Amino acid sequence: MPVLDDALARIDANLDDALKRLFGLIEIPSVSTDPAHKDDCARAAAWLVDELKSVGFEASTRETAGHPMVVGHAKSSRRDAPHVLFYGHYDVQPADPLELWETEPFAPRMADAPTGKRIVARGAADDKGQLMTFVEACRGFMQAGGLPCHVTLLFEGEEETGSPSLPAFLAANKDELRADLMLVCDTNMWDRDTPMITAMLRGLALEEVTIRAAARDLHSGLFGGAAVNPIHVLSRVIADLHDDQGRVTLPGFYDGVAELPEDVAEQWRQIPFKGSDFLGAVGLSTPAGEAGRSVLEMIWSRPTCDVNGVTGGYQGAGSKTVLPAQASAKVSFRLVGRQDAEKVLDAFRDFVRARLPADCRAEFQRQGASPALQLPFSSEMLSRARRALAQEWGKEPVVGGSGGSIPIVGEFKRGLGMDSLMIGFGLDDDRIHSPNEKYELSSFHKGARSWARVLDALAK
Repeated sequence: MPVLDDALARIDANLDDALKRLFGLIEIPSVSTDPAHKDDCARAAAWLVDELKSVGFEASTRETAGHPMVVGHAKSSRRDAPHVLFYGHYDVQPADPLELWETEPFAPRMADAPTGKRIVARGAADDKGQLMTFVEACRGFMQAGGLPCHVTLLFEGEEETGSPSLPAFLAANKDELRADLMLVCDTNMWDRDTPMITAMLRGLALEEVTIRAAARDLHSGLFGGAAVNPIHVLSRVIADLHDDQGRVTLPGFYDGVAELPEDVAEQWRQIPFKGSDFLGAVGLSTPAGEAGRSVLEMIWSRPTCDVNGVTGGYQGAGSKTVLPAQASAKVSFRLVGRQDAEKVLDAFRDFVRARLPADCRAEFQRQGASPALQLPFSSEMLSRARRALAQEWGKEPVVGGSGGSIPIVGEFKRGLGMDSLMIGFGLDDDRIHSPNEKYELSSFHKGARSWARVLDALAK
């Protein structure tokens, strides 16, 4: 029997025991944000070390300024096999409000649903169930004779609090952690029957601009018409940021923004996604972005400029006839492709300054910047993962993007120079961070089988 077939058979045969193991991890209330659960986080890390050793990994906890990291290594018998780094996190969100849970949040249970059985507990989907799919895939291979790839595992305990210890840990251990490819299982499927590879993450640049004019607020009856109003100036700047086709007007803004390859664009056109339903769910009806672009294209692969907040003048109840001395706006740019965050922010500052009338000055406060991340659509690793998932699920996976940003993946790219394959088996209705979080049994079982197929495909 080929090694992959043997590994898949062992994953199937191990399912009941795998669930017991997952339940054992879930029962540890590893809430990273609550100091009262510090010992529980350490206990979860130690539990994972023991589990990885039982699979055949060399594993240990590593102390940080916060909760410990877990690192594990196992080699393939093939010296020339690729080396993958798998990332997950063992910490969870608080279970509050407890009164909304149907059962105790850290007492995992199997529940019946119209779609099949599901695991209900805090951490079932985010990220303990997801993390253990990969561990169980490795277990299946170890029992079948050995891993097809060299594997390093990194599990952290602070993801839910922003991963404060991760950058320093990566910098101190980059030689040990560097691999050919990073694998992440903290994302979702397209739907319960269709897998998804997240190959694109938009970057983010944040800026606050304040326009100042007079030395103090002015009476609008005495000074109105004669004195410049910073709110008017700021409003004109904001209005000029987009043209009548919805495109951002900053010079050079679209440098580094590539069109989708036609095969990817065609796949997106075939996805059962209705922009009208997406917008209708939040009480909207008409796309407001770039003319001629689909909603899916706009949220996955196009850059944006948005004003997230505006302040100036009197904000209290009733009216106050005042010309404010200053007005401010918080602006965010979602970036794609090879856009340069620093160049975008420089262009925005020049754009504002060019529109300042006499007696006005602008001050800028940078709020942060990170580049977009994209695994090339022509990547051989991406193609292999697509074929592997199609074999398991019986349909082509969606290769898509994330409209948001995942800072952790950016840290690995910047710190270790590694591209990432983000393959998750969660669903939109898993209620992560909410009461009665769940993870479908099919996600757990077929997730482990999927990772086995992906590891085998990457090794070939």
